[in-house]
Amino acid sequence: MAQNQTTPSEAAQAPDTLNDERAHRLAKREALYAAGRNPYPEHSDVHDHVADIEASYAELEAGVDTEDVVRIGGRVMAKRGQGKIAFVVVRDATGDIQLFCRINDMSEEDWALIQELDLGDIVGVEGVVVRTRRGQLSVAPKHMSLLSKAVRPLPEKFHGLSDKETRYRQRYVDLIVNEDVRSAFSKRSAIISAFRRYMEDNGYMEVETPILQTIQGGATAKPFITHFNALNQECYLRIATELHLKRLLVGGFERVFEIGRIFRNEGMDLTHNPEFTTMEAYRSFSDLEGMKQLAEGVIKAAAAAIGAGEKITYQGTEIDLSGTWPSRPMTEVVSSALGVEVTLDTPVEELRAHAAKAGIEVKPEWTAGELIAELYDEIGESTLVNPTFVVDYPIEVSPLAKRFEDDPRLTHRFELVIAGHEYANAFSELNDPVDQAERFAKQMEEKAGGDDEAMEYDEDYVRALEYGMPPAGGIGIGIDRVVMLLTDSASIRDVLLFPHMKPEGKGASGAAAARARQEAEVAAAAEEDAAAQAAAFIAPNKVPTIDYDKVAVEPLFEDCVDFETFSKSDFRAVKVKACAAVPKSKKLLQFTLDDGTGEDRTILSGISMYYEPEDLVGKTCIAIVNLPPRKMMGIDSCGMLISAIHEEEGEERLNLLMVDDAIPAGAKLY
Repeated sequence: MAQNQTTPSEAAQAPDTLNDERAHRLAKREALYAAGRNPYPEHSDVHDHVADIEASYAELEAGVDTEDVVRIGGRVMAKRGQGKIAFVVVRDATGDIQLFCRINDMSEEDWALIQELDLGDIVGVEGVVVRTRRGQLSVAPKHMSLLSKAVRPLPEKFHGLSDKETRYRQRYVDLIVNEDVRSAFSKRSAIISAFRRYMEDNGYMEVETPILQTIQGGATAKPFITHFNALNQECYLRIATELHLKRLLVGGFERVFEIGRIFRNEGMDLTHNPEFTTMEAYRSFSDLEGMKQLAEGVIKAAAAAIGAGEKITYQGTEIDLSGTWPSRPMTEVVSSALGVEVTLDTPVEELRAHAAKAGIEVKPEWTAGELIAELYDEIGESTLVNPTFVVDYPIEVSPLAKRFEDDPRLTHRFELVIAGHEYANAFSELNDPVDQAERFAKQMEEKAGGDDEAMEYDEDYVRALEYGMPPAGGIGIGIDRVVMLLTDSASIRDVLLFPHMKPEGKGASGAAAARARQEAEVAAAAEEDAAAQAAAFIAPNKVPTIDYDKVAVEPLFEDCVDFETFSKSDFRAVKVKACAAVPKSKKLLQFTLDDGTGEDRTILSGISMYYEPEDLVGKTCIAIVNLPPRKMMGIDSCGMLISAIHEEEGEERLNLLMVDDAIPAGAKLY
């Protein structure tokens, strides 16, 4: 990047200040080279770590100098000088320690280096352990060397809403300056290690299955598609590891598991990322009860590994992980949420009435099983706080699960729910090859009907089942969600080191840019730039209007409204400070808005299918702000965002009204 460029992520620092500081540091780098000193040496001599020093010298009394030599390396986080004494705070992977620098202890060259150090520089230090008269454990340097010159200054402030995207995009800086972030990712590593140890201790063998697959199977999800040049073959990035793992049960392995990345070409919200980590496990001669024991055991082991205990707090809610986790039928959860008992025998009309009362849209052809599943998703699941196995799923929403022998409307499946979110999904696995083939065929019919998420027919998997697969239990556990739970993280992006982000600025990503160059290097670049300039304040719509000749709009009202009545509606320009999908809602986005009053305003809007939440942050919209609060999904929505609605070939299209960002928050519309 050229010296006079400033990325959007550096907005927290004044551009001139940033560039002046960077230029100053680059000049220092050049001066070091000119003086024959390499600011990026190949060798370093580091043998000790801060945490070990603190543990070994915890009892050292104030004012005592030892003769114990240590060699540490770390990043300069603070520096101040007092004549012939300087104090430098250095941070290594285990903690911070003070360097108590005394001019008489160091060479002239090393003392001069201290004066030239910038915050962020990485140094190597050889010195003795001391405790100052004020009781601060320190290292008194005898020798210091520069190991890496930082030419870009660390930000002074690196927190808050305005820096969220920067923290995710520049995770390296986030890790440097935020101890809680480093701690969360250290815990993530410990959690994954605990999962692996638990599985191995219980006789499971870890295996690896292909990421590139020729058949979309194992789950209902939209895949990423890529091209394998050597075979001139279209491939999918895997959406699940299930079918390959169950082939291994056919082959004679009794207990197998895999911890790995899964890729699904779907939306992003607080709990979803297009690539995520799961653990799938399969055990011959087991069933749902065996999978319940596994889920409970492995999550408790992970909590113990990071010292979380069995009573934790997640986003302000206390959760009890102790004891044996209960199981509840889906119909029981729904009945509790409605305050009236419902079952699969409840008349469909009655179930539709319950859905309408709860503000849930349903399709006229839905069966009792589908209606109960929808009621559970919308109003039931969120009521479960402590770990609960939700069992007895209707066959309509579990097409690949084994049916109950005494009631074929129900399946042998559970989802583990904690704090209103799903953490695991388990089945007594289907092992009848004829039944499996019929269900694959049904999925192919749905795919032919336009369902991009439907599975494809996996002939080889059916062939494997024909050789015989033992009765088995299988489970998938979302590692990222478990990490969120145990580290009290609100968003999945907080527990992914490098969550997927849109390219910075107007530039395309490396892969997109390469493809653009291959197709139309000059024309594509010019077209993209023109489009970006034409719609700088408009977020992209996921369901754009394709053919304006087929647009239909609602007729104008014939009745007039008097000006006094109209003027009672308070239309204001509002700035989107934050936007996120409402948990457990398929339609709602929750907006945090600046309406010019100095207090945040919350409005919920059912436009999730049209916009990605992150695309709307920073946009200027129009809202009616004097409507009474309306509770939606348990959240007070204070107003209404204005959208333009039309139809295209009988389907509704919606565009959120967005205006010039130059309009200030709170500006009134007339």
